[in-house]
Amino acid sequence: MIGWKENRSLGQLLVAVVALVFGLVTLWAGGTVLAGRDTGYVVYQPLLLFNTVMGVAYLAAGVIAWRRALWGRHAAAVILVLNVLVLGGVIYLYRTGAEVAVDSVRAMSLRSIVWLMLLLALAWMSRTRRDAA
Repeated sequence: MIGWKENRSLGQLLVAVVALVFGLVTLWAGGTVLAGRDTGYVVYQPLLLFNTVMGVAYLAAGVIAWRRALWGRHAAAVILVLNVLVLGGVIYLYRTGAEVAVDSVRAMSLRSIVWLMLLLALAWMSRTRRDAA
C-alpha cells in the first residue's frame, strides 16, 4: 500500500511534469513565432516576449515543485499573479480595440487557469505535509 510520503511524491511529480511540459510547450510556441512562424493572427509582441520568458519560469517552477512543494507553491503563486496581471492588461487592450487577438486573451486565460490549478495542488500538498509532520 502506498503511504502518504509516496502519494506526496507522486503528486509532486505530476505537478512538476505538468509545469515542465507547459514550460517546454510555451518556449517552443514562443520561439517558433519569434523565429518567423505565421500564427494566422496579429501577434502582440510584448505578450509574445512575456510568454516566452515565462516559459523559462515555468521550467524553473517545475523543478522547484519537484524538490519542495512549499517552495513550488510560492513559485506557482508568483507565476499566477504575473499571468493574471498580464491577462487583465490583454483584456483591457482587446476591449479598447488595440491590435490584440482574441486568441491572446484565450491563451492567457488558459495559462492563468493552469497555474491556479498547480498552485491549489501544491498548496494542498504543502498543507498535508505540515499536518502529517
